[in-house]
Amino acid sequence: MSRSRLLAVGGAVALTVLLALYVWLVALRAVALLGTGTPIGIALGVAFLVLPLLVVALLVKEWMLAIDTQSMADTLAAEGGLPVDDLPRSPGGRIDRQAARAQFDVVREQTEATPDDWRSWYRLAFAYDAAGDRSAARASLRTASRMHRAQRRTPGGGPAATDPAD
Repeated sequence: MSRSRLLAVGGAVALTVLLALYVWLVALRAVALLGTGTPIGIALGVAFLVLPLLVVALLVKEWMLAIDTQSMADTLAAEGGLPVDDLPRSPGGRIDRQAARAQFDVVREQTEATPDDWRSWYRLAFAYDAAGDRSAARASLRTASRMHRAQRRTPGGGPAATDPAD
């Protein structure tokens, strides 16, 4: 594992551990509120117990996406198909948005031509990100991840019937 990858994983694990500690402390307070026996204490305790459950569910979902994104990147790297970041940048390092939009149009057309290929959705996610649309980038990455997981479950590894709008 490369040093930068190790640092990234280490940072993500450290933040996850801190979040787990926070969730545990909130859960302890929620149980204490339930133990008060007062209607308001019980109501707040129940509400505060829902929060840790929601956080854990979202955390698991994000870790699954991160692991699958890395798996997709490894597959594309082995195939020589990773998106190349060759966009012009300002002296401060910001991507030239006009060049990013032009590249985005090309990648979008490729995705429209092969809508059942997770690789095109993966590349589209990074084109969206470069163009400045982070929410669309995450949606495309989730679509790519869903298709990638479905392809791994399909006998023969071929494309599975997946609705990109999911």
